[in-house]
Amino acid sequence: MSRLWMSGYRSYELNVFSDQDEKLKVIKYALTEYLTTQIEDGVDWLITGGQLGVEQWVAEVGLELKQTYPELQVAVMLPYGEFGGRWNENNQAKLQTLLAKVDFHAAVSKQAYENPQQLKNYQEFMLTHTDAAALVYDPDNPGKPAYDYDLIRQFSTDHPYPLTLIDFDWLQESANEYAEKQNNGFNFE
Repeated sequence: MSRLWMSGYRSYELNVFSDQDEKLKVIKYALTEYLTTQIEDGVDWLITGGQLGVEQWVAEVGLELKQTYPELQVAVMLPYGEFGGRWNENNQAKLQTLLAKVDFHAAVSKQAYENPQQLKNYQEFMLTHTDAAALVYDPDNPGKPAYDYDLIRQFSTDHPYPLTLIDFDWLQESANEYAEKQNNGFNFE
């Protein structure tokens, strides 16, 4: 069994505010290509969080890949109880719909948000319950994923824990591939 933790930027950090945004199509294309390789190399659990952005998108991609790779299990772990409760109705509904579709979901802390220690406990849980991580993150463009990036790098100095960065260069290459396939009549939708 191989368990992969995936996370990355929030949607607003990538200026993606619609499910129809062309950038989102490219990001999902890149995630699909990466995850397909990982599944074929033995990953059977995709574990992510519920944040708006990469975490929800990667769960959606994982669910789509289950059609081809039914052995893949998709889990969404939330850092605390009532996660997303302060979001607008549309975003709350998106999270609930996603949670209803995944193979497993739970909150690391059953309590509603009380303090930053819950987020640290969540990170520790993710590190100790996965075998590798991948972040859609570019260290030259810091954002929320910097906390996970720094912790994973620190953890990997004492543990065999590979980290893959899907950075902006990778996303640009994916955009080029995506555009080329679109021009050749290949449709991803």
